[in-house]
Amino acid sequence: MVNAKPAEALRHLGLGDTACRAYAALLELAPAPLNAIGTAAGLGGAELAAAYGELADAGLVSAAAGDGDLVAPVPPAAGLEILARHRAAELEESRIAVGGAFETFRRRRLAAYNDNLVEVVTGEAIGPRMRHAWASAREQIRQFESPPYVALSTATDDALATLARGVTQRVVYTRETLERPGHLENVVEPCVEAGEQARVLPSVPVKLLIIDEAYALVSLSIKEADVHNTMLVVQPCGLLSALVALFEQMWLNALPLHGRSARPAGLPPADRRLLRLLAGGAADDVIARELGVSRRTLFRRLQILMARLGAANRFQLALQAQRSGWL
Repeated sequence: MVNAKPAEALRHLGLGDTACRAYAALLELAPAPLNAIGTAAGLGGAELAAAYGELADAGLVSAAAGDGDLVAPVPPAAGLEILARHRAAELEESRIAVGGAFETFRRRRLAAYNDNLVEVVTGEAIGPRMRHAWASAREQIRQFESPPYVALSTATDDALATLARGVTQRVVYTRETLERPGHLENVVEPCVEAGEQARVLPSVPVKLLIIDEAYALVSLSIKEADVHNTMLVVQPCGLLSALVALFEQMWLNALPLHGRSARPAGLPPADRRLLRLLAGGAADDVIARELGVSRRTLFRRLQILMARLGAANRFQLALQAQRSGWL
């Protein structure tokens, strides 16, 4: 049976579908003739040649030593490093392009824009407008969640009510969000347990809330001063399309935080919270504070979890926990 996990991982690193299928078949059969690899992967002719060429260019495969008719995988460290760097470069280019386009739009056109494609909301009007946005969603909400925050005491209740109506909710949280005292336990986890699809990244380029395909709320916050007093409401236009594309790009690169679908036997809620904070990049002092334990107890829990998952370090712990559905 062709192993699908390496193929899925390579897709995340930017390889095409046919190349991923060929590599998965290669791991099952190699060393073997290229035609046999193609048969196992359901590829042939030019399609097989192109897939093999993509794998060879990535440094993942070569002709087997001593026999030019056979192909085999090679140690992937160098090739995977190149793929990972290319993927990171693509993400950075996407962030820069969209961020630059947004800044240009804001500086040059916002003041003179009068055809209602963009509305400016300020001060006390922000909270009610956000509540209206949650209530108006019918199919999907996509969100970048990061500081600074609007003082909106009903935010969690609004999110839970939206989930209860069957609206799909996808949120990318930042490390700073998970590090806020009590935020993971009292805000993030209840929404995840209610069905929210949550992922985490070290940072996001902008505070963003996209309602269906109808409009988006974009914060013009001043992060360094913890000020969130101006917001744009973007109606369907090129800018809205760019914001949707930015969300989808960063969603693909974020680490999942699973909810009720993942219930590993014997894993206490505190350990699941520990793993989520660790995956989000929180510092040891923050994790210990959120769990209400000492640093010594925290390290002991980490050692126990590492032993259970066979991890040699914290990076491997987060990776193995994600693969095992513990995050």
